[in-house]
Amino acid sequence: MGVVEDTEPPLKRAKRLVGEPNGFSGNSSVRPCSVNNSLGDLMARPLTSQGDDQTIGSKGVIKKSEFVRIITRALYSLGYDKTGAMLEEESGISLHNSIIKAFLQQVKDGKWDESVKTLHRIGLSDEKAVKSASFLLLEQKFLELLKFEKILDALGTLRNEMVPLRINTKRVHELASSLISPSSLVSHTSSAPGKESVNSRSKILEELQNLLPASVIIPEKRLECLVENSLHIQRDSCVFHNTLDSDLSLYTDHQCGKHQIPSQTVQILASHTDEVWFLQFSHNGKYLASSSRDQTAIIWEINADGKISLKHTLVGHQKPVIAILWSPDDRQVLTCGAEEVIRRWDVDSGDCVQMYEKGGISPISCGWYPDGQGIIAGMTDRSICMWDLDGREIECWKGQRTQKVSDIAMTDDGKWLVSVCKDSVISLFDREATVERLIEEEDMITSFSLSNDNKYLLVNLLNQEIRLWNIEGDPKIVSSYKGHRRSRFIIRSCFGGYKQAFIASGSEDSQVYIWHRSTGKLIIELPGHAGAVNCVSWSPTNLHMLASASDDGTIRIWGLERINQQNQKKQVQGSSSNGVIHRCNGN
Repeated sequence: MGVVEDTEPPLKRAKRLVGEPNGFSGNSSVRPCSVNNSLGDLMARPLTSQGDDQTIGSKGVIKKSEFVRIITRALYSLGYDKTGAMLEEESGISLHNSIIKAFLQQVKDGKWDESVKTLHRIGLSDEKAVKSASFLLLEQKFLELLKFEKILDALGTLRNEMVPLRINTKRVHELASSLISPSSLVSHTSSAPGKESVNSRSKILEELQNLLPASVIIPEKRLECLVENSLHIQRDSCVFHNTLDSDLSLYTDHQCGKHQIPSQTVQILASHTDEVWFLQFSHNGKYLASSSRDQTAIIWEINADGKISLKHTLVGHQKPVIAILWSPDDRQVLTCGAEEVIRRWDVDSGDCVQMYEKGGISPISCGWYPDGQGIIAGMTDRSICMWDLDGREIECWKGQRTQKVSDIAMTDDGKWLVSVCKDSVISLFDREATVERLIEEEDMITSFSLSNDNKYLLVNLLNQEIRLWNIEGDPKIVSSYKGHRRSRFIIRSCFGGYKQAFIASGSEDSQVYIWHRSTGKLIIELPGHAGAVNCVSWSPTNLHMLASASDDGTIRIWGLERINQQNQKKQVQGSSSNGVIHRCNGN
C-alpha cells in the first residue's frame, strides 16, 4: 500500500538513483563540581583527627574521616547547626582544625591582617594559591578602608601589601585609580555598612573555597554535588532514559526500560481520506497539525486526558498539501500546496487569512521567520523568496542552486538560513555576514530537521542513512542511523524525548524506527501502519507521545505500553469527527 505510481506528484518522493556500540555520550551532563580544584589540594597539610586511615563501604575506597566531614558540612549548610556540632563531638572528627576555624572566623569578622597571618600558618605548599588568597583578603581590606574614607590607610595597603605580591597587576591599577575617584568602586554600597560588610565577607568565603584546597575548606555543597553527579551518571548511562529529572530518586539506582519509550498505539486518527505526508506538534504541545494528499490539512487538539480530537479541517488547496508548519507563538499555521500556493491560517478560528504566491513560479517548501513576522519559501525555479505577513515580497534570490529547495528553515536567532542547494549539499547562509557554509553529503539529500537548540542538523539521505551534523562552527558529523527503508519516497525524521536524546524516523516498510541519539543504536521498531510512514513528530512537552503519518491515510499516536488496551479501541477518531471544516477562498 506504500507504493505509488509514476503519476504521483514529484514532491512526494525523492528522485530515483540511476544504475556504533552502546556507550556513554561524549556530551555527558556530568561536570566537575564548582569547588576547589587548586593544585594545592595535593600539597595541603591534611586535617588531623581520628579515623583518618579508616575506610567504609563495601569497596573500601571511602575514607571515613572525609565522609563524616562532608556530612557535617551538609548539616551546617542546611541550617542544622546543633546536629552538625553533635556529629563532630560524637564522631571525634572535626569539620575543620583549630587553625582553619580561626582563619574562617577572622574573615567573617573582617580582621584582615590577622587572617593573612593565619593563612600562612595553614601550611599550604602551593605558593600561587597562598598569594591569590592573600590578594583577595587584602583587596577586601582595601575596599572597606576606602569605603570609610581612610584613603591613606587604603593607599598603604595597596602599596605595601598588595603590590609586593606581584599578581593581578590589572586589578591593582584599577584599585589605584579608585583612590582618585572612590565612587567608581563603592558608589553601589548601602548606607548600612554593617550589613554590606557581612554580605561582602560571605562572598569572600565563597571565593576562598575556589582558591584553597578542599582539604582546607570543605566546599559547602560538596555532598549535593556528589549525589547529583551520581544521579547524572546513572541517567546518562541509561539507554532508554526518557523521564524528567524530578522522577529520579536517591532510594534506588536509576534504570529505565523500553517501557519509557512511546511504543504502543494509543490512538488512531483517520480523518484524512488519502495519504498523510506531514505532521508536526505545536511548540506548546497542545495541538497537532497534519497535511495530506487529499488536499486538506487538519489541526488536532490534545485534550487534558491526552486524547486527541479534530479541531479544524483546512480546505482550500487545489493540490496535495506537502507541509504544515506552526508559527513561533502557535497561533497560526502555514500550509504549502505542492507547486501551488502557501496559505496562512488562524488556529483559533480555522480561517485562511493570507495567501503567498509569485507569478510564474510556485512554492515547494516554506517556513517562518523566528519572530513570526515573515514567511520564507523555496520555489520551483530554485529561488528562495521572503514575504511579510501581509504578502508583500521582501526579498527573492536564486544563487548557485542546482535543484529545487525541498526543505528550508531559519534558526531561532534569525541569523542562519538553512536550505538544500544541490543534490547532496546543504547551505548554511549567514544573513548577517552574507557568507555561506556548506555541508557536503555523500548522497542525495531528501529532507532535514533542526534540533531545538539549533546546534544540530538531522539529514535524511537517499542511501537509507540518516546523519547527525553539529553545525556550530565548522560542520562535522556526530552520528549516523541506519535500519529504516527508503527507496522512492521522501521520509522525514525528528529529534525527541528527554533533551531530544532520541531520533525517530518513518520508513517505507510501514514501521517507525527509534535510535539512541548519542550511540546510534537502534532501540525499537514500531509496527502498525499498513503503508509507508512518511513523517514522525515527537511531542515537545510530553516525552511519552509520538505521532506518525502514513500512506495508509492514518496518523498513529504512540504512548507507553501500560495504556489499557480496551481504552485504545475507544480512542480511534474516524472521519465522523465533529471537527469543523474550513474552506479558503483566498481572500
